[in-house]
Amino acid sequence: MSIPEVNEKKQKVKILFKSCSFALIIQLFLALLSFNPVCAAQGKQDLKIGLIGLDTSHCIAYTRMLNDPDNQSHVEGARIIAAYPGGSPDIPSSINRLPGYRKELKETWGISIVETIPELLEMVDAVILTSVDGRKHLEQVKPVFAAGVRVFIDKPLAAELKEVKEIIALSRNSGTPFFTASSLRFFPGITKLTNKDEYGEILSVDAFSPAALEPHHTDLYWYGIHGVETLYALMGPGCIKVTRVFNEDGEVVVGLWEDGRISTFRGIRKGSSPYGARIITDKGTFISDPIDGSLYQALLIEVVKFLRGGVKC
Repeated sequence: MSIPEVNEKKQKVKILFKSCSFALIIQLFLALLSFNPVCAAQGKQDLKIGLIGLDTSHCIAYTRMLNDPDNQSHVEGARIIAAYPGGSPDIPSSINRLPGYRKELKETWGISIVETIPELLEMVDAVILTSVDGRKHLEQVKPVFAAGVRVFIDKPLAAELKEVKEIIALSRNSGTPFFTASSLRFFPGITKLTNKDEYGEILSVDAFSPAALEPHHTDLYWYGIHGVETLYALMGPGCIKVTRVFNEDGEVVVGLWEDGRISTFRGIRKGSSPYGARIITDKGTFISDPIDGSLYQALLIEVVKFLRGGVKC
Protein backbone atom coordinates (compact mmCIF):
# COMPACT_ATOMS: atom_id res chain seq x y z
CA MET A 1 0.00 0.00 0.00
CA SER A 2 1.11 3.55 -0.54
CA ILE A 3 2.43 4.83 2.78
CA PRO A 4 -0.29 7.48 3.33
CA GLU A 5 -2.92 4.76 2.78
CA VAL A 6 -1.71 2.24 5.37
CA ASN A 7 -4.53 0.92 7.49
CA GLU A 8 -4.05 2.20 11.04
CA LYS A 9 -4.84 -1.19 12.50
CA LYS A 10 -1.86 -2.74 10.72
CA GLN A 11 0.43 -0.23 12.39
CA LYS A 12 -0.56 -1.62 15.81
CA VAL A 13 0.92 -5.04 15.12
CA LYS A 14 3.63 -5.66 17.71
CA ILE A 15 6.93 -6.99 16.41
CA LEU A 16 9.48 -8.37 18.85
CA PHE A 17 13.15 -8.30 17.94
CA LYS A 18 16.07 -10.29 19.33
CA SER A 19 19.54 -9.79 17.81
CA CYS A 20 17.81 -8.49 14.69
CA SER A 21 19.56 -6.85 11.71
CA PHE A 22 18.31 -3.37 10.93
CA ALA A 23 17.65 -4.32 7.32
CA LEU A 24 15.24 -7.00 8.48
CA ILE A 25 13.53 -4.47 10.76
CA ILE A 26 12.82 -2.37 7.68
CA GLN A 27 11.41 -5.26 5.79
CA LEU A 28 9.29 -6.40 8.73
CA PHE A 29 7.77 -2.93 8.85
CA LEU A 30 7.27 -2.67 5.10
CA ALA A 31 5.83 -6.14 4.94
CA LEU A 32 2.83 -4.88 6.91
CA LEU A 33 1.93 -2.93 3.79
CA SER A 34 1.14 -6.22 1.98
CA PHE A 35 1.78 -5.28 -1.64
CA ASN A 36 -1.25 -6.04 -3.83
CA PRO A 37 -1.28 -3.76 -6.90
CA VAL A 38 -4.50 -2.18 -8.09
CA CYS A 39 -4.03 -0.28 -11.30
CA ALA A 40 -5.94 2.95 -11.71
CA ALA A 41 -7.39 3.91 -15.05
CA GLN A 42 -4.53 4.80 -17.34
CA GLY A 43 -4.53 7.29 -20.18
CA LYS A 44 -2.91 6.59 -23.53
CA GLN A 45 -0.10 9.11 -23.13
CA ASP A 46 3.18 7.85 -21.67
CA LEU A 47 4.06 9.12 -18.22
CA LYS A 48 7.19 11.28 -18.19
CA ILE A 49 9.66 9.83 -15.69
CA GLY A 50 12.71 11.46 -14.12
CA LEU A 51 15.63 9.51 -12.65
CA ILE A 52 17.45 10.62 -9.51
CA GLY A 53 20.86 8.95 -9.26
CA LEU A 54 22.84 7.59 -12.21
CA ASP A 55 25.26 5.39 -10.28
CA THR A 56 23.59 1.99 -10.56
CA SER A 57 23.04 -0.37 -13.45
CA HIS A 58 19.33 -0.13 -12.69
CA CYS A 59 19.10 3.30 -14.32
CA ILE A 60 20.34 1.81 -17.61
CA ALA A 61 18.19 -1.33 -17.36
CA TYR A 62 15.04 0.64 -16.56
CA THR A 63 15.64 3.08 -19.42
CA ARG A 64 16.13 0.29 -21.94
CA MET A 65 12.95 -1.47 -20.85
CA LEU A 66 10.77 1.65 -20.70
CA ASN A 67 12.10 3.60 -23.68
CA ASP A 68 12.75 0.87 -26.26
CA PRO A 69 9.53 -0.68 -27.62
CA ASP A 70 11.60 -3.32 -29.41
CA ASN A 71 13.15 -4.57 -26.17
CA GLN A 72 11.86 -8.08 -25.45
CA SER A 73 11.14 -6.98 -21.86
CA HIS A 74 9.55 -3.65 -22.83
CA VAL A 75 7.13 -2.14 -20.29
CA GLU A 76 4.48 0.22 -21.66
CA GLY A 77 3.02 3.37 -20.16
CA ALA A 78 6.05 5.46 -19.21
CA ARG A 79 9.28 6.90 -20.63
CA ILE A 80 12.36 8.24 -18.88
CA ILE A 81 13.06 11.72 -20.24
CA ALA A 82 15.36 13.43 -17.73
CA ALA A 83 17.85 12.60 -15.00
CA TYR A 84 19.76 14.13 -12.09
CA PRO A 85 23.17 12.37 -11.73
CA GLY A 86 23.87 12.48 -7.98
CA GLY A 87 26.71 10.18 -6.89
CA SER A 88 28.70 9.37 -3.73
CA PRO A 89 32.48 9.99 -3.81
CA ASP A 90 33.09 7.73 -0.79
CA ILE A 91 31.52 4.65 -2.44
CA PRO A 92 33.70 3.44 -5.34
CA SER A 93 30.87 1.48 -6.97
CA SER A 94 28.94 4.76 -7.14
CA ILE A 95 31.41 7.37 -8.28
CA ASN A 96 33.31 5.07 -10.68
CA ARG A 97 30.21 4.04 -12.60
CA LEU A 98 28.46 7.40 -12.75
CA PRO A 99 30.34 8.94 -15.74
CA GLY A 100 29.73 5.97 -18.00
CA TYR A 101 26.03 5.65 -17.13
CA ARG A 102 25.53 9.40 -17.51
CA LYS A 103 27.15 9.32 -20.96
CA GLU A 104 25.08 6.36 -22.15
CA LEU A 105 21.80 7.87 -20.99
CA LYS A 106 22.56 11.18 -22.69
CA GLU A 107 24.14 9.99 -25.93
CA THR A 108 22.33 6.71 -26.57
CA TRP A 109 18.92 7.46 -25.14
CA GLY A 110 18.69 11.24 -25.47
CA ILE A 111 17.96 11.74 -21.78
CA SER A 112 18.21 15.35 -20.58
CA ILE A 113 20.76 15.64 -17.76
CA VAL A 114 19.92 18.36 -15.22
CA GLU A 115 21.94 19.84 -12.36
CA THR A 116 19.28 20.03 -9.64
CA ILE A 117 16.32 17.97 -8.46
CA PRO A 118 13.91 20.96 -8.57
CA GLU A 119 14.83 21.41 -12.23
CA LEU A 120 14.07 17.75 -12.83
CA LEU A 121 10.68 18.01 -11.13
CA GLU A 122 9.60 20.75 -13.50
CA MET A 123 10.02 18.37 -16.43
CA VAL A 124 8.43 15.12 -15.24
CA ASP A 125 5.21 13.53 -13.99
CA ALA A 126 6.84 11.02 -11.62
CA VAL A 127 10.23 9.95 -10.28
CA ILE A 128 12.26 6.77 -9.95
CA LEU A 129 14.97 7.31 -7.34
CA THR A 130 17.87 5.05 -8.28
CA SER A 131 20.78 6.42 -6.23
CA VAL A 132 22.76 3.37 -5.13
CA ASP A 133 23.66 5.04 -1.81
CA GLY A 134 20.80 4.74 0.66
CA ARG A 135 22.20 7.64 2.69
CA LYS A 136 21.21 9.99 -0.13
CA HIS A 137 17.58 8.97 -0.32
CA LEU A 138 16.13 11.05 2.51
CA GLU A 139 17.51 14.36 1.25
CA GLN A 140 16.83 13.53 -2.39
CA VAL A 141 13.21 12.58 -1.80
CA LYS A 142 12.34 15.65 0.29
CA PRO A 143 11.76 17.98 -2.71
CA VAL A 144 9.90 15.19 -4.51
CA PHE A 145 7.40 14.85 -1.66
CA ALA A 146 7.16 18.63 -1.34
CA ALA A 147 6.21 18.84 -5.01
CA GLY A 148 3.56 16.14 -4.58
CA VAL A 149 5.22 13.86 -7.15
CA ARG A 150 4.84 10.11 -6.83
CA VAL A 151 8.13 8.23 -6.46
CA PHE A 152 9.47 4.72 -6.52
CA ILE A 153 12.53 4.49 -4.25
CA ASP A 154 14.87 1.75 -5.41
CA LYS A 155 16.64 -0.42 -2.88
CA PRO A 156 17.93 0.26 -0.31
CA LEU A 157 15.16 2.50 1.03
CA ALA A 158 17.71 4.18 3.32
CA ALA A 159 20.92 3.38 5.18
CA GLU A 160 19.44 3.07 8.67
CA LEU A 161 16.10 2.75 10.44
CA LYS A 162 15.94 6.38 11.62
CA GLU A 163 16.01 7.61 8.01
CA VAL A 164 13.38 5.06 6.98
CA LYS A 165 11.03 6.47 9.60
CA GLU A 166 11.71 10.03 8.41
CA ILE A 167 10.91 9.11 4.81
CA ILE A 168 7.64 7.51 5.91
CA ALA A 169 6.72 10.58 7.98
CA LEU A 170 7.48 12.95 5.10
CA SER A 171 5.33 10.88 2.77
CA ARG A 172 2.41 10.92 5.19
CA ASN A 173 2.70 14.61 5.97
CA SER A 174 2.86 15.59 2.32
CA GLY A 175 0.15 13.17 1.23
CA THR A 176 2.49 11.90 -1.48
CA PRO A 177 2.61 8.11 -1.96
CA PHE A 178 5.78 6.13 -2.53
CA PHE A 179 6.73 2.52 -2.58
CA THR A 180 9.98 0.59 -2.47
CA ALA A 181 10.93 -2.98 -3.32
CA SER A 182 13.66 -5.25 -4.54
CA SER A 183 12.95 -6.74 -7.94
CA LEU A 184 13.05 -10.16 -6.26
CA ARG A 185 9.70 -9.47 -4.61
CA PHE A 186 7.99 -9.64 -8.02
CA PHE A 187 10.25 -12.08 -9.89
CA PRO A 188 7.93 -14.66 -11.53
CA GLY A 189 10.25 -17.56 -10.72
CA ILE A 190 9.70 -16.78 -7.04
CA THR A 191 6.11 -15.52 -6.91
CA LYS A 192 4.85 -18.58 -8.80
CA LEU A 193 5.52 -20.60 -5.64
CA THR A 194 2.61 -18.80 -3.95
CA ASN A 195 0.16 -20.64 -6.23
CA LYS A 196 -1.55 -22.83 -3.65
CA ASP A 197 -3.37 -24.96 -6.21
CA GLU A 198 -0.08 -26.06 -7.77
CA TYR A 199 2.40 -25.99 -4.89
CA GLY A 200 0.23 -26.16 -1.78
CA GLU A 201 0.10 -24.15 1.44
CA ILE A 202 3.53 -22.75 2.34
CA LEU A 203 4.66 -24.08 5.73
CA SER A 204 8.18 -22.67 5.73
CA VAL A 205 10.66 -20.84 3.47
CA ASP A 206 14.44 -20.88 3.29
CA ALA A 207 15.42 -17.79 1.27
CA PHE A 208 18.99 -16.98 0.22
CA SER A 209 20.91 -14.26 -1.59
CA PRO A 210 24.27 -12.50 -1.64
CA ALA A 211 24.66 -10.23 1.39
CA ALA A 212 27.77 -8.17 0.71
CA LEU A 213 28.42 -5.49 3.34
CA GLU A 214 29.13 -1.80 2.71
CA PRO A 215 30.69 0.27 5.52
CA HIS A 216 28.23 3.15 5.20
CA HIS A 217 25.12 0.94 5.39
CA THR A 218 23.84 -1.10 8.29
CA ASP A 219 24.03 -4.85 7.81
CA LEU A 220 21.56 -6.20 5.27
CA TYR A 221 20.46 -2.81 3.93
CA TRP A 222 23.08 -2.86 1.21
CA TYR A 223 22.50 -6.19 -0.51
CA GLY A 224 20.91 -8.74 1.79
CA ILE A 225 17.64 -6.91 1.23
CA HIS A 226 17.13 -9.01 -1.92
CA GLY A 227 16.87 -12.22 0.07
CA VAL A 228 14.73 -10.62 2.78
CA GLU A 229 12.29 -9.43 0.09
CA THR A 230 12.22 -12.96 -1.32
CA LEU A 231 11.30 -14.28 2.11
CA TYR A 232 8.41 -11.85 2.52
CA ALA A 233 7.16 -12.35 -1.03
CA LEU A 234 6.55 -15.97 -0.08
CA MET A 235 5.71 -15.83 3.64
CA GLY A 236 3.75 -12.59 3.74
CA PRO A 237 3.59 -10.33 6.82
CA GLY A 238 3.26 -11.48 10.42
CA CYS A 239 6.78 -12.10 11.75
CA ILE A 240 6.84 -11.60 15.52
CA LYS A 241 10.37 -12.65 16.52
CA VAL A 242 13.79 -12.75 14.90
CA THR A 243 17.12 -14.34 15.88
CA ARG A 244 20.41 -14.20 14.03
CA VAL A 245 23.80 -15.89 13.63
CA PHE A 246 26.42 -13.67 11.94
CA ASN A 247 30.07 -13.73 10.86
CA GLU A 248 32.17 -12.26 8.05
CA ASP A 249 31.39 -15.16 5.70
CA GLY A 250 27.62 -14.95 6.01
CA GLU A 251 24.64 -15.14 8.31
CA VAL A 252 21.38 -16.90 8.98
CA VAL A 253 18.34 -14.98 10.22
CA VAL A 254 15.43 -17.01 11.64
CA GLY A 255 11.93 -15.57 11.83
CA LEU A 256 8.93 -16.82 13.79
CA TRP A 257 5.56 -15.88 12.28
CA GLU A 258 2.48 -15.22 14.39
CA ASP A 259 0.78 -18.32 12.98
CA GLY A 260 3.64 -20.52 14.23
CA ARG A 261 5.54 -20.92 10.96
CA ILE A 262 9.35 -20.63 11.06
CA SER A 263 11.42 -19.46 8.10
CA THR A 264 14.98 -18.37 7.38
CA PHE A 265 17.10 -16.02 5.33
CA ARG A 266 20.70 -17.02 4.54
CA GLY A 267 22.96 -14.11 3.58
CA ILE A 268 26.02 -15.28 1.62
CA ARG A 269 29.40 -13.53 1.61
CA LYS A 270 31.74 -16.39 0.66
CA GLY A 271 31.62 -18.90 -2.18
CA SER A 272 28.75 -19.28 -4.62
CA SER A 273 26.14 -16.52 -4.20
CA PRO A 274 22.81 -17.54 -5.74
CA TYR A 275 19.42 -15.87 -5.31
CA GLY A 276 16.28 -17.82 -4.57
CA ALA A 277 14.27 -19.82 -2.08
CA ARG A 278 13.19 -23.32 -1.15
CA ILE A 279 9.67 -23.80 0.17
CA ILE A 280 8.15 -26.63 2.16
CA THR A 281 4.40 -27.04 1.68
CA ASP A 282 1.70 -29.55 2.47
CA LYS A 283 2.30 -30.95 -1.04
CA GLY A 284 6.09 -31.24 -1.01
CA THR A 285 9.35 -29.29 -1.32
CA PHE A 286 10.00 -26.87 -4.20
CA ILE A 287 12.71 -24.42 -5.25
CA SER A 288 12.44 -21.14 -7.15
CA ASP A 289 13.57 -20.74 -10.76
CA PRO A 290 17.08 -19.38 -11.48
CA ILE A 291 17.33 -15.62 -11.92
CA ASP A 292 17.31 -14.66 -15.61
CA GLY A 293 17.23 -11.62 -17.90
CA SER A 294 13.60 -10.79 -17.13
CA LEU A 295 14.44 -9.92 -13.53
CA TYR A 296 13.31 -6.26 -13.66
CA GLN A 297 10.28 -6.54 -15.93
CA ALA A 298 7.75 -7.66 -13.32
CA LEU A 299 8.95 -4.96 -10.92
CA LEU A 300 8.75 -2.23 -13.58
CA ILE A 301 5.20 -3.23 -14.48
CA GLU A 302 4.18 -2.57 -10.87
CA VAL A 303 6.23 0.64 -10.71
CA VAL A 304 4.48 2.06 -13.78
CA LYS A 305 1.05 1.08 -12.43
CA PHE A 306 1.84 2.82 -9.17
CA LEU A 307 3.32 5.97 -10.73
CA ARG A 308 0.30 6.28 -13.02
CA GLY A 309 -2.00 6.44 -9.99
CA GLY A 310 -2.38 2.84 -8.93
CA VAL A 311 -2.35 1.76 -5.31
CA LYS A 312 -0.19 -0.68 -3.38
CA CYS A 313 -2.38 -2.08 -0.66
